Amino acid sequence: MTPKKIQIVEVGPRDGLQNEKVWVPTETKISLIEKLAEAGLTKIEVTSFVSPKWVPQLKDAHEVFTGIKQISSVSYPVLTPNMKGFERALEADAKEIAVFCAASETFSQKNTNCSIEESINRFKPVLDEAQKINIPVRGYISCVLGCPYQGNVPIEDVADLAYKMSEMGCFQISLGDTIGAGTPLQAKRMVQKVSEKVPVSKLALHFHDTRGQALANIYACLELGVSVIDASVSGLGGCPYAKGATGNVATEDVVFMLNGMNIETGIDLNKLIDTGRFISSILGRLPQSRVSASTLNDHLKLN
Repeated sequence: MTPKKIQIVEVGPRDGLQNEKVWVPTETKISLIEKLAEAGLTKIEVTSFVSPKWVPQLKDAHEVFTGIKQISSVSYPVLTPNMKGFERALEADAKEIAVFCAASETFSQKNTNCSIEESINRFKPVLDEAQKINIPVRGYISCVLGCPYQGNVPIEDVADLAYKMSEMGCFQISLGDTIGAGTPLQAKRMVQKVSEKVPVSKLALHFHDTRGQALANIYACLELGVSVIDASVSGLGGCPYAKGATGNVATEDVVFMLNGMNIETGIDLNKLIDTGRFISSILGRLPQSRVSASTLNDHLKLN
């Protein structure tokens, strides 16, 4: 049954900006996060406490996190790949974290230089410590609908990994179509399979729009009752280890679709569009959101 209310998890500030080659000033990142909150986003992934060697764009993680004017009704999770990152997140006073793993063995080796099992062993101490101090941990799984190196990824592997991460303590599992290879029926079958081991109420969708299928895939999975969607303002992002993979589905486009379905998000679409145009102008490009780019915006009732 399609939910009446959807939680949008805004990943633009982290997943969207992490691969930008040109330095995005700390003040700009802070402004982006604050504008997103003003637009009604209630969960905004701020940054990643990862080695600057691997993700130079996020070397200012501490400054960004401590610089934003936080709103009490908004959650500001951060990504922490290992104990060192977790410790840095705690120093910044983060209240929610995320860990990640890939459903593809080859992708795991290319992305994190370790096997899936080794990856799990890296973040298991993070989960153990987080549970001790009541910090919620979200789990990301990448390549759930295909891998740029391995090709097809068996949905049984995705379901098994989701179950393992859930049992380890992740309150939610975000299922990522990293290369945007999935189609609606495939996406629906994958979520159905995962939901046999992890309740739908604990699942989130994280779909990239490489082949223009993201909105259709989301719609198909909404019919199963999934009520959490990851999206990136202005379609920012991509994956450095997945050649040709464009960014996440644009938050503006997801909200527009949900508005048309009378599904509540609590987001002001006009303010969101303005925010997308703000960060796009800073990056020197046009917004990747189709809703934002449309010349019909001025004539449409967007809310």
